[in-house]
Amino acid sequence: MKKIYTLGCLASLATLVSCSAFKISVPYEKEVHYVKLAKGQKKEDHEKFSKKISIVTQGSYASKAAYKVFKKGGNIIDAATTASFVLAVERPQSTGLGGGGFALYHDVKRNKDFPLTVDFREKAPLNAHEKMFLDDKGEVISRMSIDGIFSAGVPGMVAGMIELHEKHGKLPLGVVLKDAIDLARNGFKIYPELAYAISRRENIIKRYKATCEIFCNKKGEVLKEGDLLLQKDLAKTLEVISKKGRDGFYKGRIAKSLVKEHRRLNGLMTQADLDKYDVKYRSPIRGEYNGYEIFSMSPPSSGGVHIIQILNILRNDKLSTYGVQHSKTVHLRASAMQAAFSDRAKYLGDTDFTYVPVTGLTSQKYADDIRFSIPENKALNTLWSNMNDPFKFDAKNDSELVQKYESPETTHFTIADGEGNVFVSTQTLNGYLGSGVVVPGTGILLNNEMDDFATKPGANNLFGAVGGEKNLVEPEKRPLSSMSPTIVTKNGKAVLGLGSPSGTRILTCVVQTVMNYLDHKMPLYESIAATRVHHQWKPNILYVEESGLPARTIKELKRMEHEIKFKKLGCRVQAVSMEDGKLHGVSDPRGRGLVLGE
Repeated sequence: MKKIYTLGCLASLATLVSCSAFKISVPYEKEVHYVKLAKGQKKEDHEKFSKKISIVTQGSYASKAAYKVFKKGGNIIDAATTASFVLAVERPQSTGLGGGGFALYHDVKRNKDFPLTVDFREKAPLNAHEKMFLDDKGEVISRMSIDGIFSAGVPGMVAGMIELHEKHGKLPLGVVLKDAIDLARNGFKIYPELAYAISRRENIIKRYKATCEIFCNKKGEVLKEGDLLLQKDLAKTLEVISKKGRDGFYKGRIAKSLVKEHRRLNGLMTQADLDKYDVKYRSPIRGEYNGYEIFSMSPPSSGGVHIIQILNILRNDKLSTYGVQHSKTVHLRASAMQAAFSDRAKYLGDTDFTYVPVTGLTSQKYADDIRFSIPENKALNTLWSNMNDPFKFDAKNDSELVQKYESPETTHFTIADGEGNVFVSTQTLNGYLGSGVVVPGTGILLNNEMDDFATKPGANNLFGAVGGEKNLVEPEKRPLSSMSPTIVTKNGKAVLGLGSPSGTRILTCVVQTVMNYLDHKMPLYESIAATRVHHQWKPNILYVEESGLPARTIKELKRMEHEIKFKKLGCRVQAVSMEDGKLHGVSDPRGRGLVLGE
């Protein structure tokens, strides 16, 4: 069957350079909808073929600084460290010295079999406990885990990236951090995404003097698009770190300032928390998929487990025969996502504190059992969900929470070189501007990662994810995450590195990109630009990006009784593939990222 299809701006096709509408005749099963480039962006900023290095980040300053370090003789880890610290300055709504993250590093000389997997996720303070966000009646205290000092976990970003640089970098730390220091001191004009984040957090910004000193003007009004953002205290902090390394953050003046602010606001963090913070080296989640090996982040991230689980569920369906946005493809992907998120609520947590049945969840036999339970032409309904659910489902409240609070925080970058090395890292403060608390005299914006714990079993977090007992707060525990830095290899050689921000949507956006690229053989840009869907079990809603799916697909999904809502999903996939001896870097056209290389 043929269908006339009208596309808007489809800058992803190499033969098209304009955004004018046009019509093409295609089989229904091959019809694909794509997103437009972000406003003011050019395709050449988002896609580049290189041979020596490919740097893909969400920040133009970060990409340029990392490329400069590489040109000075730095290696992939020098470039990654530079990118991390410049992003901490450039994207304070997403990441920073007061946050944390995960990274995978495929080093062809040192670890050919599987990538080095690094956990520098934030930890709960020693004085934290599982009822800290509940009132005397056992009810969740509104926004206590999102706003203010109690929402902040012990930061890990500085420890993680500095340790990686000490072990694997080439250039002096002072050289690697120079551009971050200069950017913080000299400032930059606020771009639309940052302006929006600031406007969304106006109330919390004005609550704290040190925060308003950075994000407000002299009249006490929050900064707007085009205003100059100066972070001079942060520049001084970065200078200390560049000279003293980890100790510059976790000891001395900066550490004392952090502890002092917690004490002033009756917070929980002490010097003992900073002294005890440790970077963890994990075994990656590993799966085989149609001749490729997939490596992704292990718990306390749920990302890797559920990426492998979803791929296993769909392994034998040969969805490429139907097309990437055919109703059958979308239905089965959504159902696999739904099953994965049901398991996420029940089984996932920090493996240092609780048993997580990783082997079972990622086994093909378990995936086959799930696939058997998925109807071919009918949505998995609430009854099926509740059969697998120890928590009460309230569709109205869950839906309202997701609509009101979910937001596209976190940042991801991917760097690959011509020798076959790949570094992928996802880093975060969690919500827009984290906790909203800036430590006076340091410029450090603290995270609100404590919200990623379950405040109580069955309660929802910022992104609407349901929490289980395994993810309750405990001292030194790391909260559950969806961050999914991922590397795909074939015969021991890396073929794709990718990741994304956006809370619970991270793992579904990553798995869709992987399937688009590996199964449907779509070019990398098109694999990323194609309209995405997301289902996270609760609420029982299939979210579809605003760019939409083919009309016939939507009609058939509704006939299957999928409840569909159109919305922005917030993902910004940053990826590099290795194709025919070339590095193909792509920054998601939905964002303002930049690809550089040579």
